[in-house]
Amino acid sequence: MQSSTKTQSDQVGVLTWLGSNIGRILVSLIVPILTFVILWQGYIFLRDSDAPKLVIVLVAIVWGVGGVALLFFVTNWLVEKLPGLWVQRIQPFVFVGPGLALLTWFLALPVLRTLYLSLFDETSTKFVGLDNYIFAFTDRIMLEAFRNNLLWMIVGTSVCVCLGLLIAVLADRSKYESVYKAIIFLPMAISFVGSGVIWKFVYAYKGEGAGIQEIGLLNAIIVALGGQSQAWLITPPWNNFLLIIIMVWMQTGYAMVLLSSAIKGIPAELLEAARVDGASEVQAFFKITIPYIQGTLITVTTTILIFSLKLFDIVRVMTGGNNGTNVIANEFYIQRFTYNNPGRASAIAIVLLIAVIPVMIYNLRQFRERRAF
Repeated sequence: MQSSTKTQSDQVGVLTWLGSNIGRILVSLIVPILTFVILWQGYIFLRDSDAPKLVIVLVAIVWGVGGVALLFFVTNWLVEKLPGLWVQRIQPFVFVGPGLALLTWFLALPVLRTLYLSLFDETSTKFVGLDNYIFAFTDRIMLEAFRNNLLWMIVGTSVCVCLGLLIAVLADRSKYESVYKAIIFLPMAISFVGSGVIWKFVYAYKGEGAGIQEIGLLNAIIVALGGQSQAWLITPPWNNFLLIIIMVWMQTGYAMVLLSSAIKGIPAELLEAARVDGASEVQAFFKITIPYIQGTLITVTTTILIFSLKLFDIVRVMTGGNNGTNVIANEFYIQRFTYNNPGRASAIAIVLLIAVIPVMIYNLRQFRERRAF
């Protein structure tokens, strides 16, 4: 009897709350709908409009920035109309929610779809189980790609980090530190494709004969010194090392900037005390500098390591993966867009994802445990 009375009381309370807040509920339904309509109409205009380019650009800026601001404002306004306890629970998700939604839509769902496609054949209709993964770990070209990626990871990453650390230490003692750092960091402003095109001219081989001249910078220097020009990019395994040089050229500046910032954070009193105690510069470097910046070293190393695992642009532009230079990401591209085999391509993508995940987890753990910057 008491339970029935309580239930009736709760129902009356709910109806009373609905009656007193019916206007707020209607507004809460109408305002999001109007916001969505405004954003959708802006998208339709940008997609189908034949207006002048300048008008479209202005609308895109206003619609993009204003639309996001309006969405946040409306959502936050609606949440603030809720009871206080619910405001505290929901309001953080107003700001985190869009980011999580974008990550889910553009990252999590594509990963699941890729995993699904990797279990089917090239037509995506016949279930083949793990056949595509067996191909990924047994095919000769794929094994070559794994080997090359391992080479990029070991040689490329170690050279980038060591060279960046060396330059950071030496530049820190120079009068023209900012000039040197700007020059070394400059390649970071160039895209990977642009870097590949630049270095393709450096390694270019024209051949020999009447009226034929070398156009490659490296061969021109060798010929000027009395040597013989070479077709650098068709001779394995040296062509892989020549491609790694491009990565070193681009990523050393990144390593240098972060490591230099970490070195500047070392207390001068600590280094001075080491010198007073009789430590040499080399001893101070290995006993004080390296341990002090260990967090940054780990972060920089793992970041470049992930880059070397996902490497694609340089190989694609320079050699297309031919002559023993293929890498995992390039083989994925070939399987998907040249051979039109989404099953194998998806399996390769999942393998690449699995290879990157441990490095990312280690990087995040180190970043959480110690201040890397």
